[in-house]
Amino acid sequence: MAVIAKTVGRTSQTRAFAAKGLAIIAVVATLSGCTSSLDLFGGDKVDRMSTGTIPVKSNPTSTSDEVTVQNAVSSADLSKVTTSPLPWANTTTGSAGVVSHIREARNQGHICRDFTTTRHSFEGIAQFTGQTCLTNSGDWMLTSFDRQ
Repeated sequence: MAVIAKTVGRTSQTRAFAAKGLAIIAVVATLSGCTSSLDLFGGDKVDRMSTGTIPVKSNPTSTSDEVTVQNAVSSADLSKVTTSPLPWANTTTGSAGVVSHIREARNQGHICRDFTTTRHSFEGIAQFTGQTCLTNSGDWMLTSFDRQ
């Protein structure tokens, strides 16, 4: 007569052994990803990165803020700005500031407004001076906007 059934003890030992083996394989597979960049075996695979070659582009955020400040300065009522500061905000960039000084004068036959403003942005708080002038076509043109 042939025995075709195994004992319960032998089956549970086999399952425990298989579970331990699978756990060891899972740990080794997980750790192999952590050590692939450590160059443990002297391989020639080394990642090199050079950030100095990335060209610096102009910041479109600051250009948008410049236009917002120019619009505030060119449309300001100068009699009211002398007594209270002129706030501005750019909803596109989230920046805001306060124009604290506007002085209007003639510059080479054009009406120009010199101003001082702050800008509160994600880059921090900074103070700027600038000038916007009225062109022959009746539009205002920003001629300078410099960080102090």
